Amino acid sequence: MSRKLVLFCDFDGTITEKDNIVAIMRQFAPPEYEELTRQILGQEISVQEGVGKLFSLLPSSLKEEITEFIVREATIRPGFAEFVQFCREQGIELLITSGGIDFFVEPILAPFDLPGPIYCNGSDFSGDRITITWPHACDDGCQNGCGMCKTTIIRRYDPADYFRVVIGDSITDLAGAKIADFVIARSFLLQKCEELSLPHQPFTTFHEVIDTLKTLSAQLEVEIR
Repeated sequence: MSRKLVLFCDFDGTITEKDNIVAIMRQFAPPEYEELTRQILGQEISVQEGVGKLFSLLPSSLKEEITEFIVREATIRPGFAEFVQFCREQGIELLITSGGIDFFVEPILAPFDLPGPIYCNGSDFSGDRITITWPHACDDGCQNGCGMCKTTIIRRYDPADYFRVVIGDSITDLAGAKIADFVIARSFLLQKCEELSLPHQPFTTFHEVIDTLKTLSAQLEVEIR
């Protein structure tokens, strides 16, 4: 019996061409953000701890300015609209699994009328400094301090019933890539897939993602209309 195809697609650096948190920090944060970013990428501190500390550098009064800036500056990777339409037409379950923050992820994605849910971190602007909230934190099966735990969501889909594909680019996608059936990767995640010999295919645009999904469905017992 064929398995159903389910996609777990990252946002920053994957759907958008650049990492939006990095762009926000470069524009609005004091120099301390650079050391925190280095510690996150070096896995010296957890993503949850690091992202929380990054946004605590910013005053809540900047909410509107930051949101307008990032929505204006974000560039969607070519082919994403066609990819969303492809998933809708083929009945493929598409989940956005993002380490980004709701106040910019949701308005950027709003025009695409996504068929599936958006999982991302939350935000609280009620205090003097921005506080990040964690509605999708790690379950008992993960101790990585992910913030928005992609492996927790992936594990909800039984590999006996689903062929699980991660689409991503960065350190926040690595744990999920290790337990997925297949990875469509670029940048840092692509390097790690090569180093760890994970089953993968590189991509630059979502047109290539569509082609890879068509190839997978032809080669494997994966259900696609």
